[in-house]
This record gives sequence, C-alpha cells and structure tokens, in this order.
Amino acid sequence: MTFKANKVLGGVGFGLLAVACFSMLDTTTKHISSSLSLLMALWFRYFFQALATTLVVLPTRGMRILQTHHPRFQILRGFLLFCSSLLAFFSLKYMPVAEFTSIVLMAPLVITLWATKSLGEKVSPLRWSLVIGGFIGTLVIIRPSSQHFDWTVILPVILVTTNSGFQVLTSKMARTEDPMTMHLYTGWIGTGLATLALPFVWEMPQDWTLWAQLLIMGFLATVGHFFLILAYMRAPAATLTPYLYAQIGFALLGGWLVFNHVPDQWTLVGMGLVTLCGALGAWLTVREGRVTVQPAES
Repeated sequence: MTFKANKVLGGVGFGLLAVACFSMLDTTTKHISSSLSLLMALWFRYFFQALATTLVVLPTRGMRILQTHHPRFQILRGFLLFCSSLLAFFSLKYMPVAEFTSIVLMAPLVITLWATKSLGEKVSPLRWSLVIGGFIGTLVIIRPSSQHFDWTVILPVILVTTNSGFQVLTSKMARTEDPMTMHLYTGWIGTGLATLALPFVWEMPQDWTLWAQLLIMGFLATVGHFFLILAYMRAPAATLTPYLYAQIGFALLGGWLVFNHVPDQWTLVGMGLVTLCGALGAWLTVREGRVTVQPAES
C-alpha cells in the first residue's frame, strides 16, 4: 500500500489527537474510580460509543454499514479493545496516570515488531533508533527500581499485549474496512461484553458531576478511537509509533492539573528523550514523504 506524504502527515495529526483524547479519558477514569464501580463506568463508556455511532451513522448509511469483509476480525478487535479497557480501568484505580501511561506505551515497540511481520512494513534503521529511544525514555520515566513497581504493574503489562494486538489489527483492517463499520462493531461488542457484568455492579449515580464525567468518558473514547482509525488509514503503523509517545506528556499534564501530581527530574529527562524522538520522527516522515513515497493514482 502506497502512502502520499500529505496523507502521512495527516495520519500523524490524527494520531496525536487520538492520544490526547486517551490521556483525558484516563484522567477522567481515575477521577471517577473513587466514586463509582469501574465495571459500570466501563459499560457506560462502551454503550455511549455504540449508541452515538449508531445514531450518527445508521440514518445516513443504512444497514449496509454493517457489511464487513472480516466479521471474525471485527469480533477479535472488539474483544481485544474490551480487554485493554478493562485492564486500563483497574490499573488507573491504583496507579498515577503518567506512570500507567508510561508502562502501556511499551506497546509501540511491540507494534513495530509485529508490523514487520504481520503487515509487511519495512522499518528503516533510523526509525528503529527512534522507537528504541522512545522506549528508553519510557524506562527512565517509570524506573524499574522505583516504588511504583508492585503487583499493580502486572495489569498494564498484560495490557501492552492486548493493546498491541488491537492496534496492529486496526492498522491492517483500516486498509479494507469502512472506519465507521469498525467503530460500530467495536462499540456494540464492548457493550455486549460489559453487559454480562452489569446486573452485579449496577448502581445509579446520585451526583450530577458523576453523570458529567461518564458523558465525558464516553465522548473521549468514541472520538479518540475514531481518530486512531483515521490515523492508520493515512500512515503505516511504524511511522506513527514515535508520536504515540506524546501520550506521556498529555498524561503528565492531566495528572498535574487534576491530581497535583508533579513529575520529578528523572521523569522530565525521560520526557525530553521521548520528545526528541518524536521531533526526529516528524523530520523523518517529511523526508520519507519527499523521497520514497510515490504519488497515489487518482
């Protein structure tokens, strides 16, 4: 598959919008975790996405929006995202947003490895260096010898596997599937899985602020994942990898504004390394667009 230079840069932009939404979603999730059952919050997050997507798409596209070339992949993708969301919700209950995000963002390194195999994408040595540099920056932020490494680390580490599979599958399916069809299936599959637990955890939120936070969660999840699909439609997974680390910066900002969690000097060093890799990745994207990307046929 050939990518035009302007489409690649557009994909990077959508990728940054996606991780910004995910960071705000994580911050909201952690804030609500002290007042409401996480499984109920997870159900609402998926139901909002499924209902909103259906109300927007069905009147204009009709039942043909349900047509898919890969129904099994749609189910698998929805299941992987549900598992990732479930692990994320419980991780955020016990961990700071920035530390959680740093661990989860080991996923881009895994995605690059998978992309070379399952998607047939070629990764240049320089881009490998950027991925590894971002990974090292993440390690500097979380520091394996720090107090954050306890049993709670297991949850986001498992999430790395499910999230990597989800993103690689998204990149592959976005080349042939309608993004709104993918979005619709993901929402309803997650809603169905979360509904299984709903009778055991249901509680009616009594405070209007809880309802507001639930609506914000649903909106951010819906818009964020749609942006991610659009990003993968425009750029290879390996190209997007350095920019996914920008989520660390968004997470640190959210943690500071909402929870007054201020990063220490080593965290800032890690952020600087991640930012450097992202900036070099932007330069490399432009260079590859001028040299190796062929014009698409009209």
